[in-house]
Amino acid sequence: MSQRHPALHLSVALDGAGWHPAAWREADARPHELFTAAYWADLVAEAERGLLDFVTIEDSLGLQSSDFTEPDHRTDQVRGRLDAVQIAARIAPLTSHIGLIPSAVVTHTEPFHLSKAIATLDYVSGGRAGLRVQVSARPYEAELFGRRTFPPFHLADLATPEVQALMGENFAEAADYVEVVRRLWDSWEDGAEIRDVATGRFIDREKLHYIDFEGRWFSVKGPSITPRPPQGQPLIAALAHQSIPYRLVAGSTDIGFVTPRDAGDAGAIAAEIRGYQDEAGRAGETVHLFADLVVLLDDTDEAAAARRGRLDERAGAAFTSDAVVFAGTPSGLADLLEQWQAAGLSGFRLRPAAIPHDLARITRELVPELQRRGLFRTAYEADTLRGLLGLPRPANRYATASAPLGPRHPDAAAATERAAS
Repeated sequence: MSQRHPALHLSVALDGAGWHPAAWREADARPHELFTAAYWADLVAEAERGLLDFVTIEDSLGLQSSDFTEPDHRTDQVRGRLDAVQIAARIAPLTSHIGLIPSAVVTHTEPFHLSKAIATLDYVSGGRAGLRVQVSARPYEAELFGRRTFPPFHLADLATPEVQALMGENFAEAADYVEVVRRLWDSWEDGAEIRDVATGRFIDREKLHYIDFEGRWFSVKGPSITPRPPQGQPLIAALAHQSIPYRLVAGSTDIGFVTPRDAGDAGAIAAEIRGYQDEAGRAGETVHLFADLVVLLDDTDEAAAARRGRLDERAGAAFTSDAVVFAGTPSGLADLLEQWQAAGLSGFRLRPAAIPHDLARITRELVPELQRRGLFRTAYEADTLRGLLGLPRPANRYATASAPLGPRHPDAAAATERAAS
């Protein structure tokens, strides 16, 4: 009898008609519905039927492009998106257990706005919200806002000192952004809303706190205008491909999405991130690591390879990705997941190459196969995303602070910083 590993976590990354650029041209695709709420509701309902931990919803601040740093001006691929946070908020009441993690670019947005939006999503979903933070140094996206500029660069330049320095700046800014968001979520203590009609007191002023964050990129007084979310802290996630974003995952997030090439690479990535986690003083905290895989699933390996070839032909080029592309059977994918999990991964985020085909193969064939192996749940065991991932509801950092919302002493900012550390 083979050794069984602990049950794994499973999620899907939803992006339009699928991750292959020709997916929208498949016979069962629904390109006319991509910008409707019903389309997204159907996808998330399918994921929930498969008992998945959560879905992520892709987003960006510029049109999709086959070029990493520039618009490609193509008209033969899906272009345009709905706002991911808005999608999640719309479909949250239609679901019961699955987590909802929309993506948001933090480079050109304000943490106060996003903290309020995700806190609202946590209320709307009953405690199933998360946030995937993204950075962007693409010049054409910066031009849409006009507040900053970035020098042009290409993928081949990523290892140069200039681009590494730019990445370091952007991810350091993202870390501060996450810190501001987390403090704003804590700026209302639990139970701050009294709602006592008889006495006329709706809130307890002593349980609202300034966050007084002063950093290089942000100066945020707070508090939030939204009470503390049901989970206390909705989950923060990020996608990481190398050491600089690995540090963001280790120091600031609850979930890191990584792109290993094989089980050995998965183990090396996990070890590197755990090392950074120790350096960040988070050795005792759980940071889940999910490996990303693009998947094309069919009854046989040959059928999956043939479908990939047909999609590539329609796209006019062989499909490549930052993540491994798996084309095979659900059973073969289960073998791979079991092998990679042993390298120190919590779970996997699967990117369906074509929707609905590959999404349904995940929920209706891969999941039952993992269940037969004792590697995946047979029923939802928690009502919140934190509960599904085995994470406790965190204490409020300001609950014992001595400076509630009220008249401010000149040293209030320093006092609040000490209380939050």
